[in-house]
Amino acid sequence: MKRTHTKETPEQAGKKVKVMGWVEARRDMGKLIFIDVIDASGVLQTVFIPQNEELFKLAGELRLNDVIEIEGTIQERPASMANKEIETGKVELKAESLNILNKAATTPFELYTDGYEVDEEVRMKYRYLDLRRARLQKNIKARHKIIQYIRNFLTEKGFTEIETPILTKSTPEGARDYVVPSRAQNGKFYALPQSPQQYKQLLMVAGFEKYFQIARCFRDEDTRGDRQPEFTQLDMEMSFTEQEDIMKLNEELIVKIMKDVYSDKKISQIPFPRISHKESMEKYGTDRPDLRNDKNNPNEMAFCWVIDCPFFEKNKEGKWTFTHNPFSATIPEHREMLLEKKDIEKITAAQYDIVLNGFEIGGGSIRNHKPEALKKVLEIICLKEKDIEKNFGHMLGAFTFGAPPHGGIAFGLDRFTSILQNEPNIREVIAFPKTGDGRDLMMEAPSEIGEEQMKELGISAKKKGK
Repeated sequence: MKRTHTKETPEQAGKKVKVMGWVEARRDMGKLIFIDVIDASGVLQTVFIPQNEELFKLAGELRLNDVIEIEGTIQERPASMANKEIETGKVELKAESLNILNKAATTPFELYTDGYEVDEEVRMKYRYLDLRRARLQKNIKARHKIIQYIRNFLTEKGFTEIETPILTKSTPEGARDYVVPSRAQNGKFYALPQSPQQYKQLLMVAGFEKYFQIARCFRDEDTRGDRQPEFTQLDMEMSFTEQEDIMKLNEELIVKIMKDVYSDKKISQIPFPRISHKESMEKYGTDRPDLRNDKNNPNEMAFCWVIDCPFFEKNKEGKWTFTHNPFSATIPEHREMLLEKKDIEKITAAQYDIVLNGFEIGGGSIRNHKPEALKKVLEIICLKEKDIEKNFGHMLGAFTFGAPPHGGIAFGLDRFTSILQNEPNIREVIAFPKTGDGRDLMMEAPSEIGEEQMKELGISAKKKGK
């Protein structure tokens, strides 16, 4: 007999079915035993009666989280016994056979609560169990729906989804890179990408014009509570475009996600307000303003664009550094200032960040598509000629072969989803997250590797401070 998912059973009244899942709850009423069977689609009450002594005895041995297969007949519950809280609440399964597929040990915590009461590190250690709870199942499926919607929307708009390399070159783009030693090229290292920034710009040189990717990104940052060393972003780039085109397209995408996927949410203002970086800092004291009318209303979505950001700022050493990334262009009226490297503190980037309820969820810019402009940026941040050629020679070279004007944006899908799901942090919408200091408690990573493997890679390990 073919398996029936629990959510399908309300349409199967009077029919024989086979359901498979886990024991979510059991109630031994003496003359009757009730077992709630849960699978990915929902939960179904099953009843065992004493007339079949062997089956009744076997049902009495069931414990929470045992994996079972039950065959029987779907019958309607008496109206007074219906459970309006679940989709299958008007029916139940009268068991006729039971097969225990796997017995379960006692779990380290309750699986059928929202989980907030459980220590987070314990939850992360047993994440494969934690993910069974309904809240996390809902979060991960919601994330899937958002990504699926994005893919369909951009495909209809003429975008091509292209995967870019995970093993790449270490270049100074802001955060520290994760590096990977090469066995075949002893003494040399790959880096994991902080973003697909350079590759997507090179795809514009390649003539694809409209690119997107659901991209994995990696940044070796210091411990930060609501950050992850690896994260996912919606990455896109467009050729022959202007800032207005990119902002309009992304605003349309977000509004449609709200309308079609999150209809219970209300956007405070459409079109989204646009605030200059200067105005945001002066008026709100932050470049991530929270424009909600009622901050206690979880269904109010206050989006805004923060534009006209400073291109450069001084670092701790008093040297110029970029505020976002070195590939941004200036606003048109500041191009000559960049090329002449004058009034650097006044140069404004063609940069646009999108903020939701006080969180930056994405950012992008029009890019420097001419090699001389990009080189000026690199000179301003005090890179020497040999370092410019070493780290960015491939980009400068590519731009000499007719690079089109282009720009793009990247959205943090983890943060966007967590806000939409009313979750307190991004770990609640990531299947297998890490701690704030980058540890995977379930897999016990990072971990040491053997001497033989290090020898093969041509590296040795020395602990910090020794």
